[in-house]
Amino acid sequence: MRQTPEARKNLASGMLLATVGAIAFSGKAIIVKLAYRHGVDAVTLIMYRMLFAFPIFVLMAWWASRGRPALSRKDWLGILGLGVTGYYLASYLDFAGLSYISASLERLILYVNPTLVLLLGLLLYRRSVQRMQALGMLLSYAGVLLVFGHEVTLAGANVALGAVLVFLSAISYALYLIYSGEMVQRIGSLRLVGLATSVACVLCITQFVVLRPWSAALVAAPVIWLSVLNATLCTALPVLLVMMAIERLGASVVSQVGMIGPMSTILMGVVILGEPFTLWVAAGTVLVISGIFVFSRRGR
Repeated sequence: MRQTPEARKNLASGMLLATVGAIAFSGKAIIVKLAYRHGVDAVTLIMYRMLFAFPIFVLMAWWASRGRPALSRKDWLGILGLGVTGYYLASYLDFAGLSYISASLERLILYVNPTLVLLLGLLLYRRSVQRMQALGMLLSYAGVLLVFGHEVTLAGANVALGAVLVFLSAISYALYLIYSGEMVQRIGSLRLVGLATSVACVLCITQFVVLRPWSAALVAAPVIWLSVLNATLCTALPVLLVMMAIERLGASVVSQVGMIGPMSTILMGVVILGEPFTLWVAAGTVLVISGIFVFSRRGR
């Protein structure tokens, strides 16, 4: 069946939005690694990221709440829980892990998130795992272990700590995805994202105030502008772009386009950070992307 000009236009714009969103989101790891070169720690760095992102997400929540009914106490408790698991804890663990591992390995670990959602669904709701989904998971985890084993031989035992922290970040975000489904339908995706991330921003800023002296906020100038880039280009912008892409293409197609994320991270890591691109990294990336492709195709 021939597509109408409007349908072709939506397809083209949706693919562009999804691609730019995936690349922009993947750039977060590169910016974090660049900032670490200036002696800043994870608590301070994530505070600055969330400080600059806070006004954007408050504005997003206000815009999406116009004309909508007031939220119940149950809704607010749910938003608080999602803000803690999906954005505060997941972000902090990810930032902390990036201080020990490469951006490439970090992106590959986070990219197995759909398989974690399925496994948590199996544990929490007794959902079944189909054969092709199991094969996809096997391929993906084999790819991550391949790159992990290579990095351990190069960088030592701290790689294990970093990988565990990033993996815990992926689990935290998977919990957010599992429990956000019902609330998204009731509250709306843009409103929920704006409110939950605003909660996370407050928590990250509070964490800095509690754990660090005020003098820790005095960081090198590049850390400030890198944090501004992280908050806008790699945090708020991808959220909006991916949501607009889903409206045009649907979640399944957008998730397939998102496979460009690990590749773009590896490319930026090589070009910007000078990270080595070896056959081990290439083979691991192929396995992870192939596994997620098999997994998501069967999941649909």
